[in-house]
Amino acid sequence: MNQSGNTNRMETGSIPKLLAQLAIPAVVAQVINLLYNIVDRIYIGHIPGIGAAALTGVGLFTPILMLLNAFAMLVGSGGAPRAAIAMGKKDNDLAERIVGNCFTLLVGLAVILTIGFYVSAPTLLKLFGASSATLSYASAYAKIYILGSFFVLIVLGMNPFITTQGFAKISMLTTVIGAVINIILDPIFIFAFGMGVRGAALATVLSQAVGAIWILRFLTGNKTILHLKKCNMHLNAKVFGPCLTLGISTFVMLSTESLLSISFTSSLSRYGGDVAVGAMTIITSVSQLVTMPLQGICQGGQPIISYNYGADKPERVKKAFFTQFCACIIYTTLFWIIVMLVPQAFATIFTSDKELVTYSAWALRIYMTGIFSVGFQISCQQSFMALGQAKVSLLLACLRKIIFLIPLIFILPHFFADKVFAVFLAEPVSDIIAATVTTITFFSLFNSILKKTTRG
Repeated sequence: MNQSGNTNRMETGSIPKLLAQLAIPAVVAQVINLLYNIVDRIYIGHIPGIGAAALTGVGLFTPILMLLNAFAMLVGSGGAPRAAIAMGKKDNDLAERIVGNCFTLLVGLAVILTIGFYVSAPTLLKLFGASSATLSYASAYAKIYILGSFFVLIVLGMNPFITTQGFAKISMLTTVIGAVINIILDPIFIFAFGMGVRGAALATVLSQAVGAIWILRFLTGNKTILHLKKCNMHLNAKVFGPCLTLGISTFVMLSTESLLSISFTSSLSRYGGDVAVGAMTIITSVSQLVTMPLQGICQGGQPIISYNYGADKPERVKKAFFTQFCACIIYTTLFWIIVMLVPQAFATIFTSDKELVTYSAWALRIYMTGIFSVGFQISCQQSFMALGQAKVSLLLACLRKIIFLIPLIFILPHFFADKVFAVFLAEPVSDIIAATVTTITFFSLFNSILKKTTRG
């Protein structure tokens, strides 16, 4: 791959073929990246005697995990589209300064977050709903994972800069290599060495470390178009400021996932006890099987949309969006059908506890009722980001979770006799409303955004 070949592909190549070439590896990477989170839970849920309690405990770490991911993507999801737009304008010097500044930001954030979360983790876990039966497992997992936060932020924050250059397969390998190592190490540390949840956390940290090394070697090597250089690592607000402005919408989406997780677990702990919280841990993992492949599809579409927007080619931007839009809707509809038909199949992946399987299958049908609409929501919201529309993207990121979902979690139980049912029902109600508003907003603004000049 060279600069000329990459430019020709973005400007003249077949849009469906380009999206397939970029999105398929990105989807695979997202699914494999998901394994970092769910493989631990699968093994932990099947630990003899303590599996259900340990799984619930590790699930209580989810809000902290989401916040770590949010800070990584604040930088990566904002910087990568800005770099692609700069490349579309043939300004690779600016694109490389963006890469360098974003790396420095990630290092600084990693130091601050590691210290802050390590000190506050026990207190936070209690606030999230940890009981005397689950706190020890939650704390043991959290302490080791937090110490590896640097590797987590580098992998999640810098990998988008590989994808945005068109190196989707290299980006995919980042997560493939790490996930394979994680899958191998998990049973060794958890069962063979008898480390339990600590072993699961250690396996994840070590696999992320390998992924971080892989990324840094590529971005400092000869094959990349944009190089990570020491001279570009000095922070410049004019360089990183627009990246953070654009990335704030993804940050809000992911950080509110943390607030959302707290809202769910605290309400479910109050109304349904540990079994309801355990079911939510399983549901969270299953829902990621929807959202993360969608993110992969949109990661494949983002370089095409951003590059051609920067190159002032509106017709190619339109075609790229509609191809991505259809792919997202088809995927979520198929997933919705499967979950509605066989929810217990997903629950048994994570636990062998019969009570928890039955409870989780019931809850999944309620929670996933509106999941088909998420394809509309994510495709449109992510396309606003690819077009550099930071403000509207931020507003729509807040819409589903902050404006609708979190209030409904606390409001709906007042109107239903079955309080747990009401908590789970908040999800599909907010999904459908938010998707409707986001889709209407996007199609109302799309043409006017494309009419604006992208040069100068």
